[in-house]
Order: sequence, then structure tokens, then C-alpha cells
Amino acid sequence: MPDIATRPAQTVMRLARLGSLHQSRLSFMRVLTRRMAREGWRFEQTVFDIDAAGVGHAVYTAHGPDRAYSLVAFAHDLPADQRSDRVIAEAWDATFTLFDGVPAADDIARLSQNIPHQEAGRVSGSELSVSRANRSVRLWEHVVDRLAAGQQPDPAQMAAVGYLMRTTAVYGSGKLGAADREMIAGRPEFRAPFQVEMLSVYLTRWFVRDLVQHMADCAARAAGRTAARLDPAIARPLGMGNSTGLGMAPFLLNHPLLFNNWITAREQAIQLVRQCPKARTAEVAVFRDVMQRSCITLDRWRTEHPVQMDKLAQLRRDAAALTAHLDDHDFDAAQPWDALFRWAEAHLSYEGQEWLASLMLEPYGALVDHLGDGMAADTSAGFRIAGGMTVGALRALIERIYGWALDTDWTVPDNTARAWYVSEEKLEPRLGERFEEPIEAYEQPLAPGRDAAMLHAALAHWPDDVQIAEFLLRHPGHRHTVRRVQIIDRAPYGEICDNTISSTVLPIDMLRCKLSFFGATQFDPRSDRWVRICMYGNAPYPDELSTDNADFWVYPTQDGAGA
Repeated sequence: MPDIATRPAQTVMRLARLGSLHQSRLSFMRVLTRRMAREGWRFEQTVFDIDAAGVGHAVYTAHGPDRAYSLVAFAHDLPADQRSDRVIAEAWDATFTLFDGVPAADDIARLSQNIPHQEAGRVSGSELSVSRANRSVRLWEHVVDRLAAGQQPDPAQMAAVGYLMRTTAVYGSGKLGAADREMIAGRPEFRAPFQVEMLSVYLTRWFVRDLVQHMADCAARAAGRTAARLDPAIARPLGMGNSTGLGMAPFLLNHPLLFNNWITAREQAIQLVRQCPKARTAEVAVFRDVMQRSCITLDRWRTEHPVQMDKLAQLRRDAAALTAHLDDHDFDAAQPWDALFRWAEAHLSYEGQEWLASLMLEPYGALVDHLGDGMAADTSAGFRIAGGMTVGALRALIERIYGWALDTDWTVPDNTARAWYVSEEKLEPRLGERFEEPIEAYEQPLAPGRDAAMLHAALAHWPDDVQIAEFLLRHPGHRHTVRRVQIIDRAPYGEICDNTISSTVLPIDMLRCKLSFFGATQFDPRSDRWVRICMYGNAPYPDELSTDNADFWVYPTQDGAGA
């Protein structure tokens, strides 16, 4: 059988393709639920002290093999005029922290003075994450009213929104004084990326289910009635919503080693499946099943953003084309997955190709799941510039890695129309119009393609055999670019092969890429700079989690549940 190479970075790392990625077996939510089920984690609600107005706190504890972690949730009675998903908001319907262990009364007292204030408060190394969430008001009121009246909520309304609350930020890794990543990275349960944040959201979803039931119970008692219990089959499709804006976009540019490891794991998984000499009957059956169930998600996916509407319409056409093609596809032929993948490259859009790539991994957990162990990266240590590298060697690297950037005319205003900077008010990334706003002096180094082209031009008259250290003594302003080129030389999937400051750049492509690795679904951009998603939709709640339902829950069945 011929060897099949991983796809080159120049193919994979274009923004249009990165903005078409889908969740997969390697997504961080699924990595977590598989681990918790495999290790037999135990969950309990230890405190639920919330009044009829929906004000108070609750504690949910997850007991792993060696340690316990507790979500401490604070519920608030938020006036409607203060509810906002923007990062500049100062009040929320609920605020949370993931506590390292089981909090004592004095911990709760301390946290109650800080967590509700988010950025205005401070936490300690005992806290692993800080987050906040707002209700989806109309659906929240509908569910409370229906349950309080002794009825179940309307499944159609539930499906149209998909969540009762949406987080507007889930901070970890030292934010606001919380524990640094390095303090917990050695724990097996947190070795994979973003496991703290994924655990926090998983427990938050449980709290939201309990809170809406509590509010319905209180409303029913006030009316002299008994509320209905929310049907588990109706509750399970509900996920946690999330509103994510520009603050997330630069992450991929600022963490090239980590980004490289994510993409490398996915590309190696695709390669391993494509190289399979045969497809067993059971493996084909799993693939067909998850594909059919994924089509249910495509049918229910709603968006009002023109770009995503077009992509979704094309993806649905791709799904129909793939379904028809499978009637004739020979799974008994040599390397049948490679043949299917090559057919998709010739006939489907980027959305369809990457959707198929994720689905192809599903029957092969035993083959690819171990790759998730290599998706983390030690980004704490500084990367020393190899000053002994020659100018000729560096020039060759730039030409190999950044050929697209060297072909770009950076004197054309449209190619440098945007500039990334950090807002003074919230210290959050922003993307402004270079030629319309006085922001260029504050520009962040988030245009590696342009910087590589500038470095290449600066090297033009330097002899090939001169060491790069000598060049940098004369031109220290290029140090960050030299360092980056040397990093990308060993981490080829760490660089986006596109212009990140052009007039046509869509930051939502970067958001979509990162969120797909989280395991998000139902991408719904609200502009080219922020997006709403759903997390853990169809997942088993902690009291339902088992090895039987810990993996394929992301794919709904016709009745709305996952499995």
C-alpha cells in the first residue's frame, strides 16, 4: 500500500479552510467526557442555597481518581437593562469559579466578595477558572412558565435556541489571579488543552438545569401548584451557549507551538485513517450512523449571518452529494477512506471536506485517540533565537514558509487595511481600520506574513554566509520575526498562511477554528468579529455519564438525544 502524507501546511492553514473545521474525536469536550467516564468520576451537588428570586450560591463537586474539583456558582437577580454579552458588561445572571478541591465556608465567603465582580474582583491559586453567563431570556421564561404550569416546554422552541444560558467568558490560566497553567499541567486530567475550562462548562450546564427547575418550583409554589419535572429527554439536547468575540482570535497567532500541535494531531489522525488498507463492516456502519446523525445537526443549524448562511447551504448540498456517492463507493477496495477523501477534495467545498474528515475519524478511536495526548505544549519557556543561523538559511526558510506573503503587494492599502491593538478600557484585542483611526502606533505584532516579507526585504543585501546574530545587532526590530520563522520551521502547522490585516480578513474564521477544537457546534456568527455557539448539546449530564454515552453524544438521534 502506498504511504499517504499528511496534507501540507499551505493547504491546511488557509483561513477559509480553518474557518470550516468541525468538532471531532480529538475535540477537548469529548476528550474530557471519555476520560471521566473511563475513570468513573463521581459527581454531587453539595450546596444549593438559592432563594425564590434566584439569588444565592450552589456548589457542584466532581470527584476524580485522585482529586476533587468544585464549581462554585453564584446566581443573581439581574435587571434586564444590565444584561449584555459584551466584555465591557459589569453584571451577569450567574458567575462561577472552578475551585481546586472542596470549598470550606470561609472559601465561599471570600469568593462571594470577588467572583460576582469578575474583573473587578480577585481570586487565588485555589481557583482554576472564572466565568460568567447570561440567560437566553425568552427561552428561560418559557421553560419556567411551562414547568410552573405543570407542562413540559415546547421542544421546537428549545431546539431553536439550544441553550438556557450562554457564557460570555470562561477565563483560566492565571486570569484575575487564578492558578497558572503550569501549576496544574502535570495532572493527568488536565494534560490535554483546556480541560479546566471544559470541566467548568460541563458542571455549569448541570447548574443551569437545576436553577431553571428551582425557579419553576418557586413560581408553582407561589401559585399553590406543583411544577412539572423537566423531562430528561428535553433537557439533554440543551447545551451551554457561548458568545465569543475578538478576544479569542489572536490566541492562534500568539501560540504557534500549541496551534501546531492541535492541527498536527488532527492531520495525523486523518492520515492514519486514510492509510487503513481496508474498512471493516462495523467501521463502515459506525461511519454511516454518525454521518446520518450529523445530518440532523445540519438540518437544525440556524444562522442569520450571510457568510455562514452560504457556507451552511453549501454544506447541506455537500452532505446530499456525499450521501449519493456512498451508494457507489467501494469500501472493499484498497484504502477506501483515502479514495473517499480524494473524491471529497475534488467535489466538495472546504466545509464538506472538513466535515467528512471529522466523520472519518469516528470509527477509529483505538487508532487515533492517543494523538490527543500530544496536543498540549509547554509555552512557558522562551524560545532562544539561533543566532548562528546564516542569513542564507533564514532567507530560504522565509521563502519556503512565507511564499504567499512574499507574493503579496504590501504597498496596496487593502492589504494592510486593518491593525490589531489592545483596548485601554478592558485590555482586550481589537481590530481597527488603519487608515481611518489613530491606532497604528499601538499595533500588536499579529501580522506575521507582512513582518516576514519586511524581514526578507531587509535581508536582501546581506551576504548568505553572515550569521543572523550580526544582522539583528543592526536591526533588532526584526527579532520577533526571526524567532517566529525559526519556530515555524519546526512547527509547520503553527502559522496561518493568510493575510491577517487585509480589508477582507474574517476574524470569525479564527474563532471557528479554535472553537472546533473545543468541540463547539451550531456556529452562528453575529458579525465578522463575534460568534455564538453551543457546547455540550446532547451530552449526558453528570448523573447520566457512562462509558456507553461518553463519546458519540455530539451526534443527535431523531428524538433529539445523543448516544
